Amino acid sequence: MERIDGWKYNEFKQVGKDYSSEEEVNVYESSHADFRDIKQESVDLIEKLKLKANDVLADFGSGTGIFAMEAAKVCKKVFAVDISSKMLAYSNNKAIQNSITNIEFCNSGFLNFKIDDESLNFATSTFSFHHLPDYWKGIALERLNRMLVYGGCLYIKDVVIEKENSTRNIQAFIDRQELLGGDFLRDDAEVHFREEFSTYDWILEGLLERAGFKILSKELYDGVIAEYLCVKE
Repeated sequence: MERIDGWKYNEFKQVGKDYSSEEEVNVYESSHADFRDIKQESVDLIEKLKLKANDVLADFGSGTGIFAMEAAKVCKKVFAVDISSKMLAYSNNKAIQNSITNIEFCNSGFLNFKIDDESLNFATSTFSFHHLPDYWKGIALERLNRMLVYGGCLYIKDVVIEKENSTRNIQAFIDRQELLGGDFLRDDAEVHFREEFSTYDWILEGLLERAGFKILSKELYDGVIAEYLCVKE
């Protein structure tokens, strides 16, 4: 891990849930299963991105590695990038158990991951980009743009807030999480909006465009979840 200069954002500092905790890592998949099917989401994303055998992909915030392992079945190489060494150890063990050998597990993040310019065909981030404040989101997007080949794709799915009825939509989301997973998911959602860095859709879209991306598609769900598929022009 490289030295963090005093004024720079330390992305290795856990924000919200502490995924440096082995306890949190061990319950991640079971708790998320209350409101999403990560395996099916991964299969659907591979189809959406139209991944091919010669593609190189980096998944930022790779977590327990479900998407990275599904992508590795298709791609030439996958970089699973996460700031939590516990998450990486967990996902690396799963890859070994499944005889998947074309994943490189990287204890790094958006601001620190190093690879040659124009080395990636795809960069993906699912529910991890919100760990960065907006200024550092811009820096991260510029770095991702340099990593991608021309015509390479960036996919982001995250908690992104639509300005209209934002307070009502946030509360409705928290209420739905409570119905799905009780106090655990309600508290998780409240911590997210109180302590993490989800931003407005119009801010994120401006950052994407200024970093050199063209937004090919945007899907917004319930005013608080957004998916962006972008291309480096």
